[in-house]
Amino acid sequence: MRELRKAIREAMEYAVPDGYLDKAEDLLDIYHDDKIALDLLHEFYLSLPDAREAWVREIMVLARHHGIFLLSAMVGGREGYLYLVSSEGIEFQGSLADGFLAQELLDFFQFESEEAFRRLCAAPAELHSYEPLQVDEDICPACHALAGEHHELGCPVEVCPWCGGQLIHCDCRFEQLGLDAISNETELLRFEDLLEERGRIPYSREQRPSFADEGTGVILD
Repeated sequence: MRELRKAIREAMEYAVPDGYLDKAEDLLDIYHDDKIALDLLHEFYLSLPDAREAWVREIMVLARHHGIFLLSAMVGGREGYLYLVSSEGIEFQGSLADGFLAQELLDFFQFESEEAFRRLCAAPAELHSYEPLQVDEDICPACHALAGEHHELGCPVEVCPWCGGQLIHCDCRFEQLGLDAISNETELLRFEDLLEERGRIPYSREQRPSFADEGTGVILD
């Protein structure tokens, strides 16, 4: 993430209007260790959606589900740009003012209708600021699952339903499969079925580690 922050600062020097660089960097400092926000800022400043100088004043949340965030980079007043962001990458979704989102995304984020989404976009003052993952305890810091949602398989925070330890570190997966190692996708899918039958433990605040190793998601003692 150190290299990502460096790239954002370099892009800012060309993208941010004169007199606003300090304020733009203040927002970058807020999200110093947040990969989701850093990816958004990097994409914004490298691409500049309307091909003009601008700076992100605030990042707002429109929706989030299963580790995927629909965020708006606010550049002033009601003007903002929509991004779909996850640990897997980022996609630009257009202007907040357009109030448009593909039907599959409306369904994924469980919006009642296209009109409901347009109403949300038309009232940016009612949106909530995106909190850094280090602050928001309702989000898993590794896979970004919300409290009550299942972790992404392989998340280092997920609790094993058999022994209560960390699922990726205990031996329960091998014991349940009767194997010494998981070596192919078929075995992995079989373990996932066993995990579902046992009952996966969703993310909760109590599982949250004290901190995570920057950029890796490895949990430290």
